[in-house]
Amino acid sequence: MRLVKWAYSRRYNIKAVFDKFPHSNVIFRTIHQFYFVYIVNWSEKDPVVTRKDLEEMELLLNEEMGTLMFYLRRRSQTEDERSKKTGRREND
Repeated sequence: MRLVKWAYSRRYNIKAVFDKFPHSNVIFRTIHQFYFVYIVNWSEKDPVVTRKDLEEMELLLNEEMGTLMFYLRRRSQTEDERSKKTGRREND
């Protein structure tokens, strides 16, 4: 999946479009120092959005915005999950 375009919208939200879901707008909000999916304005023209898709969207947008480090260190994620996504452990 690729991040096709993004733009700031009202109240510090970001609206993004991804190539896998070109007809659906994804709204992100900030929490602490990273972005998370707030809502997906899903279109029936696109495939169903899975939890894995949502996580990949969050990774891509946070990487684009330079907040990936904060996203990977969020409280809800264990070190094992982080190493699976990045391919390395924190102390490597």
